[in-house]
Amino acid sequence: MSKAILRKQGGFTLLELLIVIVIIGILALLIIPNITSAPKKARDTKRKTDITTVRKGLEEYFVNNNVYPAALTDLQAGTAPIIKAIPADPKGAAPYVYTYTPASSNTTYTLSACLENDQDNGDSVIAASGSNNTSCPAKVFQLVNGN
Repeated sequence: MSKAILRKQGGFTLLELLIVIVIIGILALLIIPNITSAPKKARDTKRKTDITTVRKGLEEYFVNNNVYPAALTDLQAGTAPIIKAIPADPKGAAPYVYTYTPASSNTTYTLSACLENDQDNGDSVIAASGSNNTSCPAKVFQLVNGN
């Protein structure tokens, strides 16, 4: 008598495959936004660092001259420049904005840079609509000084 030997074929069931696909999809939804926003966050960090560097240069200029410069290019002037090169936006999209308001008792300057990450709610970050620089699509990093 010949008996047919039935062998169980190895493999995955459709349900097992669907579960794995769903798990991979959920992981992708959690990871991909972080990966795609990382370059934006890095450029925003560079912008904040640049603005802080310029602020330090402005304060050093003030200590030396008892007045803030009318333009950022004044930080490069003279035989001993305070800043060798004025930093530029990493993408070159929107330049850093320096506004100087001289007054008899109060001298104020504002430094601002457009940010790409609209989820940034850190210190000195304001909504683009409420700033002087309305060309920013997301948020603005702004440093204001009043002496």
